[in-house]
Amino acid sequence: MKTKKLGNEGLEVSEIGLGCMGMSFGYNSATNYEESLKLIRKAVELGVTFFDTAEIYGPFTNEELVGEALKPFRNDVVIATKFGFNIGGEGLDSRPERIRKVAEASLKRLQTDRIDLFYQHRVDPNVPIEEVAGTVKDLISEGKVKHFGLSEASARTIRRAHTECPITALQSEYSLWWREPEASILPTLEELGIGFVPFSPLGRGFLAGRFNESTTFDSKDFRSTVPRLSPENLKANMAFVDLLNEVAHQKNATPAQVALAWLMAQKQPIVPIPGTTKIERLIENVGAASLVLSEEDLRAIETAVRSIPVSGGRYSESHQKLVDNQ
Repeated sequence: MKTKKLGNEGLEVSEIGLGCMGMSFGYNSATNYEESLKLIRKAVELGVTFFDTAEIYGPFTNEELVGEALKPFRNDVVIATKFGFNIGGEGLDSRPERIRKVAEASLKRLQTDRIDLFYQHRVDPNVPIEEVAGTVKDLISEGKVKHFGLSEASARTIRRAHTECPITALQSEYSLWWREPEASILPTLEELGIGFVPFSPLGRGFLAGRFNESTTFDSKDFRSTVPRLSPENLKANMAFVDLLNEVAHQKNATPAQVALAWLMAQKQPIVPIPGTTKIERLIENVGAASLVLSEEDLRAIETAVRSIPVSGGRYSESHQKLVDNQ
């Protein structure tokens, strides 16, 4: 697999990464430990070098899984993890002392001596972003962290943090049915030389064509709280899947591969991190790196998507409040 440089700080990763959250958290589809180890190691075999986790995934168990799986390949891979949630309490906590505590604990769980990319998971409105960036800058100078990242941050916050400590990458949701980053985020990243890592590049599985208007989710599945994945909104949003199916048929590909290839064809250095718990889906997602969409294809997709309204919000009201602080 080809590689890309994320930002201007020298971090080079595979052009598709692996989001590991769903193996331990969020989707009520967690695989057993041995199966997850095999999946992560299969990703390495397929050329994936960029792996995403966080202390809150589990909590803690996902970092332990990723650390064990990647231990034999540690010098050949890039591990990203995150801080910022008040685990065991409520809300957010990015106080400097908390960041340092999380870093030390994550290093142990990941069985490593450095965190390649350390994201603030959500911006904490109670802690100035300059303090957060300064703390990570100190961790970088100590060799415990290699690169600083933010997640779901606003353009203003990105600028303030970047002044204190250069940001290597921003992680935020971005896909064919969530285009908001194009307004101010992507131009800001381009201007400052910051890479972009889209999470949920397949719309939590929707853009892969795996749901229909009759799909329902278990109450333990995060997607049961997502308004745009409610039965009435699923029906309205199926036009996106119809479009991807049409392009996929023309390209001898799958809808998921088209959705990922579209992301990677954008001007920005973009490295999506689709997650999965199934090796066959991993192979499918990695195959998107070989799918080339022409300028004509991209124009046709853009024209079609612009005419499709999105039905439903991407987060529940309570989760949206965390994002609104960014």
